[in-house]
Parts: sequence; structure tokens; C-alpha cells
Amino acid sequence: MNTPKTLFDKVWDSHIVHQSFDSQSKQEGHPAILYIDAHMIHEVTTPQPFADLRKRNLKVFRTKRTFATEDHSIPTKDQQLPIREEMSRRQVEALRQNCKDFGIELWGIGHKNQGIVHIIGPQLGITKPGMTIVCGDSHTSTHGAFGCIAFGIGTSEVEQVLATQSILQYKPKTMNIRIDGKLGKGVVSKDIILYIISKISTSGGTGHFVEYSGSAIKGLSMEARMTICNMSIEMGARGGMIAPDEKTFDYIKGRLYAPRGKEWDKAVEHWKSLPSDISAKYDKELIIKAEDIEPMITYGTNPGMGIKITQKIPTEQDFTSDAQKAVFQRAITYMDLRPGTKLLGHPVDYVFLGSCTNSRIEDFRKIAEIVKGKKKAKNVIVLVIPGSAEVKKQIIEEGLDKIFLDAGFDLRDAGCSACLGMNDDQIPPGKYCVSTSNRNFEGRQGPGARTILASPITAAASALTGEVTDVRKVL
Repeated sequence: MNTPKTLFDKVWDSHIVHQSFDSQSKQEGHPAILYIDAHMIHEVTTPQPFADLRKRNLKVFRTKRTFATEDHSIPTKDQQLPIREEMSRRQVEALRQNCKDFGIELWGIGHKNQGIVHIIGPQLGITKPGMTIVCGDSHTSTHGAFGCIAFGIGTSEVEQVLATQSILQYKPKTMNIRIDGKLGKGVVSKDIILYIISKISTSGGTGHFVEYSGSAIKGLSMEARMTICNMSIEMGARGGMIAPDEKTFDYIKGRLYAPRGKEWDKAVEHWKSLPSDISAKYDKELIIKAEDIEPMITYGTNPGMGIKITQKIPTEQDFTSDAQKAVFQRAITYMDLRPGTKLLGHPVDYVFLGSCTNSRIEDFRKIAEIVKGKKKAKNVIVLVIPGSAEVKKQIIEEGLDKIFLDAGFDLRDAGCSACLGMNDDQIPPGKYCVSTSNRNFEGRQGPGARTILASPITAAASALTGEVTDVRKVL
């Protein structure tokens, strides 16, 4: 009789090239050599790996399983012009030369497939259930929404995968986070993941791969599922995943890299076998009631510093250890906020609508529903950054661009933009930004920038009022 397996175990076990066992304990005493189905690359984490391949006279082992795009360092305005910032320009030029030299197809600025690396994988049908996917970027966990083992890797590991299409990895533990029930008004997937992280902290998932399950997760669209898996890394987890179902298959069908004909039928049959067996055991489990989740917002300098939007910011007395108190005090000082007060009504200077967490067409449709026929507050600058050239195209085809223009929003081209301070789209020092991105670290959006993480509809509502706003008052 076969031992019941989790979704993670099924995918992991099917990709082991070699596994050494400790001779005495008979346990896995060494990292597995894990085969990688798809390797996504971009301009920031690849210059050194390619340089090392040249030094060792090595080729890229499987160029057709390596997918390159430009996203992190590129500008989102005037993309037809040369990149002004020297470091960004050098990174992009290096990627272009490396892809040319090693025979890798590159979707650069101006290409119809260009976009944020975690957006274009699913959009093109590269991402499929049961795959292993890596990239030199922590938010590669996004692809787990399709039932993949997907995770970020370091520079030396990027070289490993380029050279061998495999990677050395210790097997992580498994965690199941089950969310049952009906989500309340104004609550979307970003609120779900911010709520989870606020409950278990930024280290609550350390050493684990998380599987999200339950009726509330099954009820989500694929784009919403991607948002949740995207931020798994923010709770310290190695990655996150959701079992594939009919929604998954419908999303993939017909996309550029999707199987066709008999190959499609064969693939779906395999994908249907992937969900965790009923009696499969996890190393850790957490159950959450969907009804307990409300629109969320962060007040501090890590994603775990989150509260329901109607709650007050904690005080030092809410923390037990000296270390926690010190982190809290530093965060409150950096954010220039008062403990024990509400964030509701706090003035904001910028609203950023973008990033690999929330820049898909579904996000912009929801934003457009909130702002249609309205104007942004005069004191706020609103950046609208599509996750890919294809999403920008959809925005225009559906007339959402006119809604954003009429509202006074600044719609730009695809890129990582103000999610991180690696390009021209930076938030000025001391300014507050309600952001749909994934991290609110000190200086993440630019030196001295103060980031408040929120869902796309909470951010849109705040753009209209010029202050932190409960979207339920706008709906």
C-alpha cells in the first residue's frame, strides 16, 4: 500500500535526479539533486553566473528551458529611449549580451512578451502544474499557485541551474494553511495573505513549503491565488502552492507554451493526480476562518506588522520580548507613527498600483471599478504599472486606461517600478506610499520612503481620498 503524499511530496519526489542517504540513519543526509523544469532569469541576478560560466568554459545546458526578460532595473516611462541610470543600463546590456552569446531567447523592452518575470510565466503558459521553477528572485513562489514547486535561488545556484538544469536542495518541511468560509465585503486575496503573516509573523513559515487549502482558497481566481503564493516568502516559507483544479486548467489552456491536442489531454490527466491525498500528513497545520479576515494594512517595516484597517497600531506593551519591543520602536520611529492610534485617515503622498504581487489584469479591473467616474485626491501621486506588456495591452483594449487617465492616475509601461528602489520610480524620503507590493522594509521603495502595504482596492480607495481609507466605505 502506497503512503499518502502531499502535493509537495508528489512534485518533489518526481524531480529527484539523485538522493544520497545517511548510511546509519537511512535518512536523507545530503541535499537532493533536483531537476528544474523552467529557469526564469532577469538582468539583476545573472551577470555573475554568466561570467562564471565563461571562466569555466561552460554552456547553458538547456536553453529552451531558460526564459529571460527585463524587469527590475528598467524605467517605466520613455522606454524607447536609452536607459539613463548607469548601473541599470549596464545590467540590461549585460543580459542582452549574455542571452545572445549563450543562445537564450530574451523578451526585452518593446517585446510583446516582456514583463515582470513572475507575471509572464503564467501569462505565457510556461507555468504548469507539477513543475519545478526557479529564478534569482524570492517571489518566484508566485508560480506555486499552479501546483508547482517554485522558489527563489541565489547567484551561485543560478549558475548551477544554467550549467546543469539541476540544483542541490535539502527537502523542506510541509505546512498546510487551511482557510474555510466566506470572505467578507472588501476582502481580497492580498488581505488573506497579510492576515496570515500578521498572525504567524515573518518567521512563522521558516523551513516549510506551504500548501494553501480550504473553501476560501478554492473560491479564488488564479490571479488571486498567485497573489497569495507570491507573499509566502514573507512569512519565511521556502514557497507556497495551491492544488491545481479546473480553474487552473482553464487558465492555462490555449496559452503560448500550453500543451495542445492529445498532449493537452495527457497533461490534464497527470495534473488531476497531483492534489494531496486525503490522509496525507503535514509537518504543521493552521486553520483560519475566512470570516475573521478584514481589509488589512501594514504600519511597520516588515509585512508581519499588519493590522485590520479599523484597528489601532500596537503599543510597546503588546510585545513580550525586548527584541520585539526594539524592532517595534525602530519601525514606529522610521514610519513616524504614534503607537495606539489608528492609521485610518492618515495622509498619504503616493499610491503605487503594481508589482509581481498585484499587477495582473484582474487587479486593474477591480481598481477601475473603484475609481470609475471619480478623481484622485490632489495631494496624491498615483502610479499605475502593469505587470507585463500584455497586461498594458489588455488595459487599453478594455478602456481601463481612459478610466485611469480621467481619475488623474499615471499609467506607465511594464516593470517592477516602485516596488523596489532599483529604477527611476522611487518614493521620495519621508513620503508615505500605500502600495500593492509585497515588502515595506526600510528604504525598499527608495531611501527614507515609508511604505504601507494594502490590497489593490484599499490602495485605490486611498488614492481617491488622499488618506488611508477603508474600502468598505467606498464600495
